[in-house]
Amino acid sequence: MNLIDNVFAKLKSEGRTALIPFLTIGDPDLATSVTMLKTLEDAGADMIELGVPYSDPLADGPVIQRASERALRNRITLVDCIHVAEQAREAGVKLPFILFTYFNPVLQYGLDRFFELVRSKGISGLIIPDLPIEEDEEVRALAEAADVHLIPLVAPTSKDRVVRISRKARGFVYCVSSLGVTGVRADFHSGIDDFLATVREATDLPIAVGFGISSREQVERFEKQVDGVVVGSAIVRTIENALPLLADAARREEGLRKIGDFVSQLRG
Repeated sequence: MNLIDNVFAKLKSEGRTALIPFLTIGDPDLATSVTMLKTLEDAGADMIELGVPYSDPLADGPVIQRASERALRNRITLVDCIHVAEQAREAGVKLPFILFTYFNPVLQYGLDRFFELVRSKGISGLIIPDLPIEEDEEVRALAEAADVHLIPLVAPTSKDRVVRISRKARGFVYCVSSLGVTGVRADFHSGIDDFLATVREATDLPIAVGFGISSREQVERFEKQVDGVVVGSAIVRTIENALPLLADAARREEGLRKIGDFVSQLRG
């Protein structure tokens, strides 16, 4: 059984909702990313999205774009990000990892090689936001053979495609709470509650919501409707604000503590 399924089953039995932070791997460096994965687990994360830095993102807002630019200046690659998962396992991190990447790096690396690598390095899930379901047959087959869940994004604008997307999903369905790119928001799409209900009716899988969630109050706003809440830009911005501390060996633990404290507040 895939680790993602195990975690959702356990949380359901406990009446809890999964907290799913997103990190841009390699920001500020690979070693710190490994340490931050342990920090987030200790702070209450249930699974973590590993964001692969990319120069031409489709879904990333300005905060995550800046993090990608910092990581790319360090020449962080897709393979580096996958190896961070392995290093975090060696450091004792047990929660599931979900790789968030665009399709071109995967295609350039080679689909067969890619899935051999993710299977061997402890990746449980995969999100490729620019790969539509109409074109994902080969990737889906390889993912299922590797026991890696291919997790789709569905948006309020998906409309009649919601059922088709949800039926092909594995692991969980990732519901986009707002139109446009990622980023901290005060308000969500006006039809978000009806949209989440539509997705819930379309699948027996867990559903998670993300894009724009940045506070404990917003997490609570969705907890009774979904099985998981994804927080990305707010965490990446917290890391950005802590960069001077992380760069100072004498204050590095203080920087990590600030990041962990923010995630603990989200958990409540």
